Amino acid sequence: MARLYDSRTTIFSPEGRLYQVEYAMEAASQSGTCVGILAKNGVLLATERSVDKLMDTSIPVPRISWLNEDMACCATGNTADGNVLVAQLRLSTQQYLVNFGEMIPCEQLVRSLCDIKQAYTQYGGKRPFGVSLIYMGWDRRFGFQLYQSDPSGNYSGWKATCIGRKSGAALEMLQNELFSKGYVCPSLEEAKDVAIKVMGMTLDRGSLTPANLEIASIQRFCDTTVFHILEKNEIHRLIERYNILKKRVVRRKYLSH
Repeated sequence: MARLYDSRTTIFSPEGRLYQVEYAMEAASQSGTCVGILAKNGVLLATERSVDKLMDTSIPVPRISWLNEDMACCATGNTADGNVLVAQLRLSTQQYLVNFGEMIPCEQLVRSLCDIKQAYTQYGGKRPFGVSLIYMGWDRRFGFQLYQSDPSGNYSGWKATCIGRKSGAALEMLQNELFSKGYVCPSLEEAKDVAIKVMGMTLDRGSLTPANLEIASIQRFCDTTVFHILEKNEIHRLIERYNILKKRVVRRKYLSH
């Protein structure tokens, strides 16, 4: 039955579904995992980085993209689509800066892109972008913020979220870690530990290494937003701490039996 209604992005099925949009959302969910966590003193993004022995490592291919002084994002799904949308986000920030002399508010930037993504589900001759994004940022009105958007053009604000492979299990783990005794907003260091734990669960191939992880944060120092991508030695320390805690948990379970 679906084949009768999935040849056009503008045709609804009798059940009220847009199959091409659903296919785009499925494409985005099959990509590498990205985790976002809102902290007391910043925002954190962590994502899986594809590693291939034949790739030229001297040419960086970052998964987390810096958009302007106050915002960054991570895209999962079709890489080419993601590059187009990141370029559009950067263009929108610069246009706003030229017109108004200040950085664009976080939600306004997210909404401007989602309007474009929604248009690609409504007009003939186009297809939806096969990309989901997590955005982190800061503005003067709402402080630190974390947003997620999908190929349909829908977006929402989050305390912690995940997109990509095994996102359902990752969201459940985030809820267990952050809401076990009522929500307590973590510090950025605590958020890093939670992100490493989630990434360790979602990683398909091999174990956690600094080579297959990319972590970035946004903080405020002296009225300036600082975007920081963690170095390999910083990620290595986080992984070591995670492995030690993991061994302790296994040992406790063994002793309890």
